[in-house]
Amino acid sequence: MNFVRNQMPPPPNPQRGQQPSINLQMAEQELDMITNLFNNILDSCHKKCIQTNYSEGDLNKGEQVCIDRCVAKYFDVNTKVGLQLQKMEKVTTKK
Repeated sequence: MNFVRNQMPPPPNPQRGQQPSINLQMAEQELDMITNLFNNILDSCHKKCIQTNYSEGDLNKGEQVCIDRCVAKYFDVNTKVGLQLQKMEKVTTKK
């Protein structure tokens, strides 16, 4: 059921065949990519911003600011690289 519109989903189309399996594979792949992205950000920003000798239970102000900036930069670079790869792919497919 679609909770946004309170509608039932359309009945499955028998001609689609493998569509549910493909959708599941795509969802699993997307989950893997997001998990990988999260872990890369966590590793990179933790090494960069947090001291290895934990003296407090919470992050101090400097660590919080560093992590905020690190995550923002990571997403910015990730977006720019993705856009550049898409441009390169378009140029390659046009040839």
